[in-house]
Amino acid sequence: MKVLYIERSTGEGRNGDWAESLDLDGVERIVVGTGPGSFAGIRSALAFAQGYALGSKCEVLGLPSPCAVAAQVYADGADFPLAVVGDARRGKFWIALFEGLKLVCPVFQVEKDTLSFRIPLAAKVVTSDSERIGDVLSETFEERYIGGVKPTSDGLKAFAEATPSALVAEPLPIYLNPAVRD
Repeated sequence: MKVLYIERSTGEGRNGDWAESLDLDGVERIVVGTGPGSFAGIRSALAFAQGYALGSKCEVLGLPSPCAVAAQVYADGADFPLAVVGDARRGKFWIALFEGLKLVCPVFQVEKDTLSFRIPLAAKVVTSDSERIGDVLSETFEERYIGGVKPTSDGLKAFAEATPSALVAEPLPIYLNPAVRD
């Protein structure tokens, strides 16, 4: 079965050029990163997948974008609990917790002052928003902060193949707050 993986939660390439390079010949399933992240990126990826599926009768499934980050971190053979943290804006953060390629706690939102209390002490911390919150995470978690990792389609694929039970039929975007313009 040919599967197409689309991860656009970082909002790069908002103009739609990314869709022109997709190999759609024989696609039977599309797996889309559902965020949290860029409103435009997530919506355009989901709209593309759902629109293509209407005409081709292929299946569309979703997977939270932090799963792609976790797969990329664990690809190096890492063996520790992981917290993927992102900027939820307005002084809030989102967190997803992993034990290997298992999402043990789906995405949830916290205030800045409770961030350090909501992540297990044994967990390493990574972010897909290092430009915005890398300094805060480095200061808060010191040596536990392992840096920034952007979610990729390859990361989405690795997680989906390792943990197919995490895939969601009829995916919806993960929105924690109303849309915000940069």
